[in-house]
Amino acid sequence: MADHVKVLTLDTMNPNVKKVEYAVRGPIVQRAVQIEMELQQGVKKPFTEVIRANIGDCHAMGQKPITFFRQVLSICSYPDLLDDDRFPEDVKSRARRILQACSGGSLGIQGCGVIGAPSPPSGSYSTSQGILLVRQDVARYIEKRDGGIKCNPDNIYLTAGASDGIVTMLKLLVSGEGPSRTGVMISIPQYPLYSATLAELAAVQINYYLDEESCWSLDIRELRRALEEARKHCTPRVLCIINPGNPTGQVQSRRCIEDVIQFAAEEKLFLLADEVYQDNVYADGCEFHSFKKVLFEMGPEFSEQVELASFHSTSKCYMGECGFRGGYMEVVNLDPEVKFQLTKLVSVRLCPPVTGQALLDLVVNPPEPHEPSYNIFIKERSHTLAELAKKASMTQQILSQVPGIQCNPVQGAMYTFPRIHIPPKAVSAAQEKGQAPDMFYCMRLLEEMGICLVPGSGFGQKDGTYHFRMTILPPTQKLETVLEKIKEFHQSFTQQFS
Repeated sequence: MADHVKVLTLDTMNPNVKKVEYAVRGPIVQRAVQIEMELQQGVKKPFTEVIRANIGDCHAMGQKPITFFRQVLSICSYPDLLDDDRFPEDVKSRARRILQACSGGSLGIQGCGVIGAPSPPSGSYSTSQGILLVRQDVARYIEKRDGGIKCNPDNIYLTAGASDGIVTMLKLLVSGEGPSRTGVMISIPQYPLYSATLAELAAVQINYYLDEESCWSLDIRELRRALEEARKHCTPRVLCIINPGNPTGQVQSRRCIEDVIQFAAEEKLFLLADEVYQDNVYADGCEFHSFKKVLFEMGPEFSEQVELASFHSTSKCYMGECGFRGGYMEVVNLDPEVKFQLTKLVSVRLCPPVTGQALLDLVVNPPEPHEPSYNIFIKERSHTLAELAKKASMTQQILSQVPGIQCNPVQGAMYTFPRIHIPPKAVSAAQEKGQAPDMFYCMRLLEEMGICLVPGSGFGQKDGTYHFRMTILPPTQKLETVLEKIKEFHQSFTQQFS
């Protein structure tokens, strides 16, 4: 026994896992947790709390849950509340409708949905693709959103948040070895889910750069440059788009989406459209256009050929219900045999969280004007989105006043990605510590001001430029405090290393 050697070591583990990095929950956040513990233990700091502006966790930042959603979910979780007079009748009827779709009147439906297997009543799992009632409601929601373009519930897969669907599709898409290995085009800056998943799958990451000088717009010439360069060492098959953008907060124009679709058609690329922030659009003149809608309005030449998977989630927008892990993906023009394999693949995980599926049903099927919950629902929804719009504007205005910080307008989503000037002496100090300069900057900000941000190097950026990502989610007064502290810190930091 004394000579026992571990079976699983750094040398024997999956080498791809060691390449995975996820900046949003990386070293900065780990240090923030330590500082919070130190504050609880009475350690004196220049601040009394750590403000986490690193992640889009709406409710953790003070955003209030939507009453209608929580009321219905409460009854779904504990059906005895159907007898409680405190709940409006439309809340009860909606809960009954969801529960009736579940075996035994509990949050589940018949069977776990393994292909070809019988489906005895279970009351625990749903079908692997998701509860049929919810998928039908999602299909109606998409049809309404897209002006009547048909949506087949069988093309809807319910997921544990959008991330689950994105990872699943990338698993299907990645194949080959050497020059035939799948290349996946992702925007830089990007959301680290993409780079982390591609590292885990040993896929080839193809970077295309957004144009910071034009409010992080997407230029087809840059897509073509990245594609042609990548073809020298891999086989590009996939183009990922995040709209509205994360971490950059841009909203793509309809013309841009048309150009992207045409590019994908010409180059035979599978499109992944990450559209989780579709309700978060603030800037005048900006409007969300779904890739599905634009694709079909471009005519059969594109709508019958271009393969597309689009994603939405209950975690963002005005809902902010991150913990329920609800979401969906819709697949368009997927090969029927591949679709069979997709259904098989999602069967392995049994099913997405059923409470998340119930929540998703409420998001895509909210109260109607004639129902008693409608007025409070609209009031809460409108208030949340209006507050986010005000905070988006305030963030850009305050940061743009700071010498050495350039901040584009936050057109949508929940983040800003300002460019920061880091003096050469600070760059040298960072190198001595073995840190990226913007990691050095953000770590100093955390230690001195208690503000937790994510360095731009965790999302990707052009060489020689430095950024940070911060969320606009904190309550207005606290956000103003965060921005003023960043302003104070940046001036002090620049002076110290000038």
